[in-house]
Amino acid sequence: MIAPHASCAPDRSAGTARTVRKAVVPAAGLGTRFLPATKATPKEMLPVVDKPAIQYVVEEAAAAGLDDVLMVTGRHKRAIEDHFDNAFELEQALTAKGDAVRLDAVRDPARLASIHHIRQGEPLGLGHAVLCARRHVGDQPFAVLLGDDLIDPRETLLSRMLDVRDRHAGSVVALMEVPPEQVHLYGCAAVEPTGEKDVVRVTGLVEKPSLQDAPSRYAVIGRYVLDPVVFDTLERTPPGRGGEIQLTDALQELAAGGTVHGVVFDGLRYDTGDKADYLRTVVRLACDRDDLGPEFVAWLREFVAGLEGGTAAKGRRLAA
Repeated sequence: MIAPHASCAPDRSAGTARTVRKAVVPAAGLGTRFLPATKATPKEMLPVVDKPAIQYVVEEAAAAGLDDVLMVTGRHKRAIEDHFDNAFELEQALTAKGDAVRLDAVRDPARLASIHHIRQGEPLGLGHAVLCARRHVGDQPFAVLLGDDLIDPRETLLSRMLDVRDRHAGSVVALMEVPPEQVHLYGCAAVEPTGEKDVVRVTGLVEKPSLQDAPSRYAVIGRYVLDPVVFDTLERTPPGRGGEIQLTDALQELAAGGTVHGVVFDGLRYDTGDKADYLRTVVRLACDRDDLGPEFVAWLREFVAGLEGGTAAKGRRLAA
C-alpha cells in the first residue's frame, strides 16, 4: 500500500522558483451528460455555488504558481473566453453603485493569470487537445488540468506534483485509489514504489480497463505535469479507445521508458462531469462557505430529518 500525499499542507509555491510556469486546460467537450443545460452553455461554465467550475481550476493553477494558462476550447465555448475577460459595462455599473465586493468578484477571473485561448477544430480526444497546445507551450514542461475535475481549494496536490517534476524530471500524473466498480471509468496505472511515501514510478497505463484487466486500482485523475517530449509521442499515437487520440496511450509509451512518476492522492476531489457528483460538489462547497454554510447546514439538517421522517414531513416540506 502506497501512503498518499498529505492533504491541506500550506502552499509555498509563491516563494519557489518553478521550472513549470504554463498550464493547459482542455475545455472542448460537448457536455452531453448535462443536456439540455449544456445545449447553449459550456459544461465548464455550470455554476458551483457562485463560480463556474472552470474558475476553480484556473484558481488552482494560479495558487500553484502557474501564471500562463491556455484554454483549449471548441465551438460554442465563447462564454469561457468572456468570463476570463474584462467586462467594462458591468464593472462601470458596479463602480457607480459602490459595490466593491461584486466588482472584485467580476474582475478576479481576468486577474488570475495570463489567459489564452485556442480552438480544437475537431473532437479527437484529450491527447489531441493537448497536442493543440504545442505551439503555445514550446519546449517547456507544462501542467494539464481537466476542467470538470475539481480538487478542493485547500489541497496542494498540484504543487506536490510540480515538486516531483522538479526533482525527477519526466512527467508526473495524479493517482487516486478507486473502488473496484469504478476502475472501468479511468485510465489505470501499474506502479512500483520509489522510497517516497506518496510517490510511485508508473510502469504502465491502461485506458478504461475491465476490473480483470486493470493493473491496479490506482486511477489517473485529471491532473498531469508533462514533459514536452509528450508532443512527439502524441504526434505518432494512433486513435485508440473510442476512435480518439488518448493521452493515456502516449503516457504508456513514456512510462515504458521509465520517465513517468505518480503522486498518490486521497484528498478531496470532485467530478463535476457526473450529475450526482456535481450536486455533491455544490452542497459540500456551500457548506464550507463562511457566508453560506451556517444557514445552509441548518436547513440541510432539517431537510434530511424530514426525508427520514416519512410522508408527513414530506407534506410539510411541500407546504413550506
